[in-house]
Amino acid sequence: MTKLALLGGNPVRSKLFPAHNFIGMEEKQKVMEILNSGVLSRFLGVWHDDFYGGDEILAFEREWADNYQAKYGVSVNSCTSGLYAAVGAAAVGPGDEVIVSPYTMVASVTAAIAFNAVPVFADIDPKNFCLNPKSIKERITERTKAIIVVHLFGHPADMDEIMAIADAHNITVIEDCAQAPNAKYKGRPVGTLGHMGVFSLNYHKHIHSGEGGIVLTNDERLADRLCLIRNHAEAVVNGREVDSLVNMVGFNFRLGEIEAGIGRMQLLKSHGLLDKRRRNLDYFNKNLPEIKGLSISKPMDYVEHSYYAAALNYNADQAGLSRKTFLQALHAELPETEMRKGHGPLISGGYVKPIYLYPMFQQQIAYGDKGCPFKCPHYKGEINYSVGICPETEKAHATIITHEYMQPSLEISDIDDVLMAFKKVANNMEALRQFEKNTS
Repeated sequence: MTKLALLGGNPVRSKLFPAHNFIGMEEKQKVMEILNSGVLSRFLGVWHDDFYGGDEILAFEREWADNYQAKYGVSVNSCTSGLYAAVGAAAVGPGDEVIVSPYTMVASVTAAIAFNAVPVFADIDPKNFCLNPKSIKERITERTKAIIVVHLFGHPADMDEIMAIADAHNITVIEDCAQAPNAKYKGRPVGTLGHMGVFSLNYHKHIHSGEGGIVLTNDERLADRLCLIRNHAEAVVNGREVDSLVNMVGFNFRLGEIEAGIGRMQLLKSHGLLDKRRRNLDYFNKNLPEIKGLSISKPMDYVEHSYYAAALNYNADQAGLSRKTFLQALHAELPETEMRKGHGPLISGGYVKPIYLYPMFQQQIAYGDKGCPFKCPHYKGEINYSVGICPETEKAHATIITHEYMQPSLEISDIDDVLMAFKKVANNMEALRQFEKNTS
């Protein structure tokens, strides 16, 4: 039996895993074309033909919308900006509540705070780590204005049930699709199932332009409001008719021509890259060794998962070993990834701490020192951000293991090394139990 690296043996692999980098000649040629044109941006923050941006922006928006069979695409400089613009377009404001997930990147929650609304956390469904419709229904009040649904790890949320709840209460649904490009729910692409869908082009997503994002919608009025909020609305409304000034304070969320051009080239690669993600993970799952207490979290049979990350369920009692020690042993066997040095191996315990436990929510301080929006005089609800409000989220964070060993930069030989690390740990569980006992 080979000795674990954690216990003084040699690691399975020392060579860094290949970088997640799919910038090629197509992107380089497009960038040079844009540079040679001299037009790096053509936005004007006043009512003018160029209010909507330049040729690359318009082409990028059209192509992205066509890819998802959506009517409108509105590009932004980040997914965070897109979420903020979507909440603003939904006319969310002081005194309103927005139902959010506690298990996501924090921007999916602070988008509500950006417009002085109060986030209300619903619990997740442990089968897909997305918002549980039953929990959403329990959180709805007369103050609920919007729901931000996150398709976490690339698994679509149960959108039919969520939309039925939203329609019954006249609530706007915003899909956070940052981790789910080209994922499908019952044959339909995410980002088109709610009222608005927001995508990310951040450097560590499936495809990227460095930074950037895009919002999809089939609603002409919402598309118009998104464009206004993106580009200095308060400076524009003097030159054209606007049916509502609500949230028309305006920002600069504009994307540049270079990023849009790169995004266009990356979009052409997106389906092929996703296919390789799925093939890689299928290989990983089929060859994962049997380890008592460890099981694969499988997607629902009516979705097409896009696998930003994958989840494993870990039961420490069944394994007889803490998740911390189990991960320590795996980490000692595997190297980091090129271009992500300092992050450690791409496998970790949980995902993010439940967001309601972050200092902003525990102290209820955001705008100024008076406690807005949580203690805003316009808000008439009761806030509860205590431990235990979302038990499934807290359980998932304490028990799951997430990994990214399906990235399309990985070849089967790379995944074999990861599997070998798991096999090595599986063969040394008793030694690890003794190690944990001696070091506790």
